[in-house]
Amino acid sequence: MVDVSPNRLISTAIRAGQAAQNALEVARFGGLETGDEPSPFDVVGRTPVYRLRHYFPELGGQGRPPVLLVPPLMLTAEVYDVAPATSGVAALSEMGIDPWVVDFGAPEREEGGLERDLADHVLAVGDAIDRVVRATGSDVHLAGYSQGGMFCYQSCAFRRGEGITSLITWGSPVDIHLLSPAGLPVARLADAAATLADVVLSRTSVPAGLSKRIFQLLDPLKTARQRLQFILQLHNREALLEREGSRRFLEDTGWVAWPGPAVAEFARQFISHNRMIQGGFVIDGRPVTVADIDTPTLAVIGTSDEIAAAPAVRAIRRAAPQAEIWELALDSGHMGLVVGHGARESSWTVVADWVHWQEGTGDRPDAIVELTEQPEAPADPSAGVQVATDIAVGAAHLVAGSARNATKAVRGVLSEAVDQLPRLARLERVDADTRVSLALLLDERARRHPDETFFLFGGRAYSYADSLHRIDAVTRGLVSVGVRQGEHVGVLMATRPTALAVLAALSRLGAVAVMLRPDGDLRREMRLGQVGRVIADPAHAAQADGHGDAPLLVLGTGGRDGELPDGAVDMEQIDHEAVALPGWYEPNPGRARDLALVSFTGRGGATRANRITNRRWAMSAFGTASAASLGLRDTVYAVTPLHHPATLLTAIGGAVVSGARLAVAPRFDADTFWEEVRRYGVTVVSYTWAMCRDLLQAPPTAAERHHPIRLFIGSGMPTGLWHRVQDRFRPARVLEFYAPTEGDVVLANVRGGKVGAKGRPLPGTARVALGAYDVDRGVLVTGADGFVQEPAVGEVGMLLARVGRERTSVRGRVLRGVFAKGDAWLSTGDLFCADADGDLWLLGRPSTLIRTRDGHVPPFGVEAALESVDAVDLAVAYGVRPEGSRDELVVAAVTARDGEGLSIDALLAGLSAVEAWQWPSVIRVVDDVPLSLHHRPQKAPLQDEGIPSDAEGWWWDEDAGRYRPLDATAAATLMS
Repeated sequence: MVDVSPNRLISTAIRAGQAAQNALEVARFGGLETGDEPSPFDVVGRTPVYRLRHYFPELGGQGRPPVLLVPPLMLTAEVYDVAPATSGVAALSEMGIDPWVVDFGAPEREEGGLERDLADHVLAVGDAIDRVVRATGSDVHLAGYSQGGMFCYQSCAFRRGEGITSLITWGSPVDIHLLSPAGLPVARLADAAATLADVVLSRTSVPAGLSKRIFQLLDPLKTARQRLQFILQLHNREALLEREGSRRFLEDTGWVAWPGPAVAEFARQFISHNRMIQGGFVIDGRPVTVADIDTPTLAVIGTSDEIAAAPAVRAIRRAAPQAEIWELALDSGHMGLVVGHGARESSWTVVADWVHWQEGTGDRPDAIVELTEQPEAPADPSAGVQVATDIAVGAAHLVAGSARNATKAVRGVLSEAVDQLPRLARLERVDADTRVSLALLLDERARRHPDETFFLFGGRAYSYADSLHRIDAVTRGLVSVGVRQGEHVGVLMATRPTALAVLAALSRLGAVAVMLRPDGDLRREMRLGQVGRVIADPAHAAQADGHGDAPLLVLGTGGRDGELPDGAVDMEQIDHEAVALPGWYEPNPGRARDLALVSFTGRGGATRANRITNRRWAMSAFGTASAASLGLRDTVYAVTPLHHPATLLTAIGGAVVSGARLAVAPRFDADTFWEEVRRYGVTVVSYTWAMCRDLLQAPPTAAERHHPIRLFIGSGMPTGLWHRVQDRFRPARVLEFYAPTEGDVVLANVRGGKVGAKGRPLPGTARVALGAYDVDRGVLVTGADGFVQEPAVGEVGMLLARVGRERTSVRGRVLRGVFAKGDAWLSTGDLFCADADGDLWLLGRPSTLIRTRDGHVPPFGVEAALESVDAVDLAVAYGVRPEGSRDELVVAAVTARDGEGLSIDALLAGLSAVEAWQWPSVIRVVDDVPLSLHHRPQKAPLQDEGIPSDAEGWWWDEDAGRYRPLDATAAATLMS
């Protein structure tokens, strides 16, 4: 029964009247009058971006440790002083802390405020740190809420911890892709957010009202609950006043506009590219990584935070492996961490205790625990890439080369796969007359994304606009000295930004870049490359001088006077803006059939020029981008010299056509490798041969944990290293390519499951086939009909590349009527075998086979078998011919991994993978296998030694049917 007594009715009427009165006050004045006064502060510093507040200045610091608080962009600095009951600055001051606050103001009311970018705010935090340090004579404890905490991480990383005693963050996500506010997975929406930011937000801003709505929509249930509670308590003024400051702040006064450039950059770098966790975000032209942080850190986490979920916040452990990191977990939502009714006791008190502990004036707070390795590690990124690329490549094959149909076939299955298909389609449309070149593709990318980072080198980041400006200047300089389309220009330069600009400028002119090797025979290479003039950097100018009559151009002096060879032209002295472009000049005239590059292989008299057309370069570029599933989030790291095909064709090409960033090191250095991987945000590493061996031999480091690398791409990696790279550097995997200099062929082991296999041809490249090959006679095997036979599964065959009808010229001897009338094929010169799945395995060139009395032994199989033994580091197999014999003995040289012992039983277990007649006659244990400058194992020095009398190892005793320890007598007997 409803109570309708007079007292009940009077009470209800009074409550209704009080509610109406309070509601009217809120409606008229925007809130209730609380009488609260803000905490006192002085503005002690001003810049166009921020003001520095010092709270409770009357206390004068008094030797108290300073804490510098940083707000997020969408909120005012009053977030740390909303009301006396929840004021963070008041709480800190009462507990013996000296509070300072960065005030970014309201950008919509500041001159130029809406034009600020993200770097402006990070640099402002750094400036504030310096001011507080100067004012107090003490390093600061840097603290920030939400995005303000992200600014703290970024500023600390940028400064390498200078001036910072400790870090404190509240609800600050690090792995943005682990966020799912309002049930929306950020990882899936990341690219859309970046596109929206580029197209819309970079040209406007997010108004304060919209900032508030966005925040409320991220946690709509909590917003609705708070409003319902307010309505239900309208009659209780005392209860309302307790929370009025927080309510009014969240509903009205606390919000400011987001500057459009800052939002756009935040969306690109930290939402789409996730660079807080991956590394490589750019501040003031410098690539920066959170991994550089080694400052003690306290991360405050809300267990019911729907905006900055705990896994995304705890990811600081993965992002900063060198830091000592602690967490304070609170039963709180996002805003409640700093302005909630219980934040004073649960959060601010613990933070004050943390500061005193770090200062050595207090004990460790009981509420914090050390943040250790996280169970919620992200999913294996390489798995999705592998499946995506498989689908893209497979679809492109299945639909007879039509990438458009392939897109229809896989649309809706996996979006990453679809991303690769336009590249394949473009490559398929390239014929002899198609305009395509490095400079053309670079110009296309620069026009679309001028402010994006393209190139990283020496701790600096260069945008597409920066790079294009330098390329334009070099192009005009080349024109002024007479370089014309089709001219062969020798390039003798170390790996540096200027060298890349020269390469692009020559491509812009349609000239041919002849990539001279500093350690090569310059005179021979200039002759083979038909060099008309040489362009060198200052370090190689003297080396280039005197080799023939080619004029010498020098670039990279910076315009500073210095000693150059007589007659050399310092191109930095040319006023490129005054150069008038001649009538014949047409930018990017290169056609697919035109020669673009000349590189060199071999040494001395065996030096060979490799002629690379624009089509060949584009094929490698698009093939790399597709097989590696390269995209805007990637950074490709090249550590081989610019003149090496791994850099020219794979790293540069793949980056340019995909929009990935290109990071380059002057040389491979295992000591700095992980530091640069983290700083540049490297996801893909270009390797050659045994390069990764140095990484494997180095002891594990903190920077190696949770690294961002997903792929090692290259060619020639020994199988033993391949296994160890994938085991130690998980989740990264190896993507092995095969791309001969002759024939438009690119094979790739896309699936990656078969260690050592070269895989299958990429779509858009030439069709390949194996022709049965007689290794004794060195000829292709034909049948009764005169056509070349195809080898059975596992049998040796010569790899042949189909020559299309659109090809007007092919280097090398074209074979016609090979498998059918009128067909045309080019021999790659390499022997392969195919397995039952159709994957191809490289056996080597015919000259590398070991000719024993029992048959020809491919070294690869023996090497792979021995390298399958855990204790083996490297293995090489080669032939040694005893005196007076026509046959060779199979000799294998192996090195042991550090701290490992080699036993013949273990080696025999490995050799069980090959037929017994192919087993080595001698297995040598050597201290090291010689490597070339580019890390290729060198067999010739070992082969020249024969079987030394003092060699350590074992020899095969045919009479006993087993291996025996090698001694001088056995060595002499074998060689006689």
